[in-house]
Amino acid sequence: MKKVLFILLAAAGLSVLSIAHATIITENFSSNPLSDGWQIFGDTNLFQWDSTNHQLAVTWDSSQTNSYFYHPLGTCLTRNDDFSIAFDLRLDDIAAGGYGFEITLGFLNLSEATGANFLRGTSVNSPNLVELDYFPDVGYGPTLWPQFVDTNSDFNYNGESDYALYAPALGDWYHVVMTYTASNQTMVTTITNFEQTSGVTVIDPLDLTNAAYPFTDFRVDTISVSSYSDVDSGGSILAHGIVNNFVVTVPLPPIQNLTNTFNGGIWQVQFISQSNWLYTLERTADFQLWTNVMPVTAGNATNLFLQDPHPPADKAFYRVSATRP
Repeated sequence: MKKVLFILLAAAGLSVLSIAHATIITENFSSNPLSDGWQIFGDTNLFQWDSTNHQLAVTWDSSQTNSYFYHPLGTCLTRNDDFSIAFDLRLDDIAAGGYGFEITLGFLNLSEATGANFLRGTSVNSPNLVELDYFPDVGYGPTLWPQFVDTNSDFNYNGESDYALYAPALGDWYHVVMTYTASNQTMVTTITNFEQTSGVTVIDPLDLTNAAYPFTDFRVDTISVSSYSDVDSGGSILAHGIVNNFVVTVPLPPIQNLTNTFNGGIWQVQFISQSNWLYTLERTADFQLWTNVMPVTAGNATNLFLQDPHPPADKAFYRVSATRP
């Protein structure tokens, strides 16, 4: 299960807005993104903030280690959640070798993607991904592929309808929108140039009935511009481009409006929960060892009360953990 801690970060370039049943995160790079909650894992030279043009310059270089320009979502997405991402993309140059390799933007599971054994190019060592991959032509046609990878590193595949043979024109700006709908388990991806003269749409449902490789579920918690290592892939990629104007829509965080109080000598915490999460109240005296003080409780999509029925005589510290079943 995936445990999360929700931290809300906001600054000039990044805004976080909660509406109805969703959180919207936007980034226009008007200020330094590294001061707005964005971080870099791996080769920092691959991601450069352009303070003059308010955009992010990206190098996808598969000869380097796995490298990510990323921002935590503050929640954990599964196939039972509605979510979307939109962004602007310009590719200035791109070159592939061998069997080719991809440039990537999308969602990942940060703890797994930063692990030493995470290898995107092997197709068996990269669990929990929801991303847009673009493969330049190396003899198979230029390919745009919205891709899901489940917790077992199995790739979603329905056939040729999952991808489009399409090459964005170098130097041209494109707007990309990826919208996943839980009710029909389908991602709809649209890429259109700014002039509205060229584009493509890919409709990609999850294949949950494949007898040989049934797709299970994913757990993603981070938005990332990803430059993967090509180790054991048989191909390579080197590309330069610009990304801008992220708009990410995800469900509300699992814990909202948290308050705490003593009630009849018993310490309790109250917060608005989500129905598809599990919650645990934990206690510590030294921040080294945490103990569950009550059974795991399912969220109810409204106010949830957790309490310590046997608080210690001395002081104690509490936290609430939220996990996806």
